Amino acid sequence: MSDLQLRIDRRAGGLAAQVAAELRSAIRSGRLAGGVRLPASRELARDLGMSRGVVVEAYEQLVAEGFLVSRQGSGTRVADLQPASAAAAALSEAMAPLRVAYDLRVGTPDLTAFPRRAWLAAMRQVMKEVPHQALGYGDPGGVPELRAELAAYLRRVRAADVVADRLVVTNGVAQGLHLAIRALAQAGPIPLAVEDPHSVRTLALLEAAGAVRVPVPVDGEGIVVDELRRTPARAVMVTPAHQYPTGVVLSPRRRAELVAWAAEVDGMVLEDDYDAEFRYDRDPVGCLQALRPQRVVLLGSVSKALAPGLRLGWLVAPPPLAQAVRAARATSDLGSPVIDQYALAQLIASGAYDRQLRQLRRRYRARRDALTGALARWLPGAVVHGVSAGIQLYVELPAGHDEAAIIEAAAEHGVAVEGVAPLRIAGEGPPALMLGFARLPEHRIAEAIRLLAEATRGPRHLPARRSTTGAKASMSPSATTR
Repeated sequence: MSDLQLRIDRRAGGLAAQVAAELRSAIRSGRLAGGVRLPASRELARDLGMSRGVVVEAYEQLVAEGFLVSRQGSGTRVADLQPASAAAAALSEAMAPLRVAYDLRVGTPDLTAFPRRAWLAAMRQVMKEVPHQALGYGDPGGVPELRAELAAYLRRVRAADVVADRLVVTNGVAQGLHLAIRALAQAGPIPLAVEDPHSVRTLALLEAAGAVRVPVPVDGEGIVVDELRRTPARAVMVTPAHQYPTGVVLSPRRRAELVAWAAEVDGMVLEDDYDAEFRYDRDPVGCLQALRPQRVVLLGSVSKALAPGLRLGWLVAPPPLAQAVRAARATSDLGSPVIDQYALAQLIASGAYDRQLRQLRRRYRARRDALTGALARWLPGAVVHGVSAGIQLYVELPAGHDEAAIIEAAAEHGVAVEGVAPLRIAGEGPPALMLGFARLPEHRIAEAIRLLAEATRGPRHLPARRSTTGAKASMSPSATTR
């Protein structure tokens, strides 16, 4: 049988012994693992072109030797010949990663909130209405229906200056960033200014696309444009709606300065519309792109509103850059999955996407409130930032705490958290944690913070470190929530 890779020499005779020897060798080598069900004797005999009696004899021999186990109704299976010893089991348990009971890491929304019924209804509608020819190779920039719906949605919700022809559907923000930078870096690597601190994952993506990162500090108003002007950068990536990781919203003054800088240097601003969907305690803030459409590339996705696994996003760019990105898709992957694009268009057109966002805002606001309340109770010395939007908080720890040691101690308590130190590019800053609240219900958030507070009681022997990001000026030393 080809699946079992049994080598049988029919001229040598002793077929039953050969079958048994081949199976025995496969079991000893681990190629056939314990518990694997073997084909029925009749099926294997047919595949090997020999009588069933030969296979039955081979099976019986291996059962007698303990290599196989045969039970009525369960067929013939490979025996488990390597039971773990007590010592091996103990070693395995010791080397296993710590169990995560409370996951406060950032980056992933509540995946249980995915609107399965609405998505299924949209898919059914698509399969009824979309013509056969629409399932072929289409516009690599995205199906027209989705681009039109997204353009209307962004005009309505984000106050964007966008038409469908300047919008390209992408496989999430990650691909949009990669393609935009590749288009800007056609003549070679470009110096790209990035906010400091900044996402480690995004930094790796930017460098792979051809950018040379130039860190620019962030303070209480967002990226410091005066510092940006001192760099050689002619392009900058920002998260103005809710800066990652500090949670700062780019102030009106800095917005005006940033687009003015782009015009002065003939540059481009890459606007990651990060967390723009989720706001709780402030009025909506329009996208930066609306101020200077010819100098700003707007990027977004449904990764937080629906699920990151859908890999659906968009890029809005000036016409030459939008055309270059569309052409790049035509020569790379030919565009995003067509049926999913039609389904998202249907979800937006039906109003189900807006309803999903409203439900998520209510859910996340309740969890945000539970997290800030638990922090005020169990970590009163911490300063909390970024509470007005998003699905995570930036929590500055009291001076003298060891960020890395607290993360390790929290893991021993079953609480997974992430620190800010790895996100700093140019210098040090105060010890701080990023706490995501999207995936835990309110009562579990409270227990997680109680355990986190226990973890902070031991590792607190380091001297206070001076902030070099400029953010400290806006932070009160008392226990406050902002």
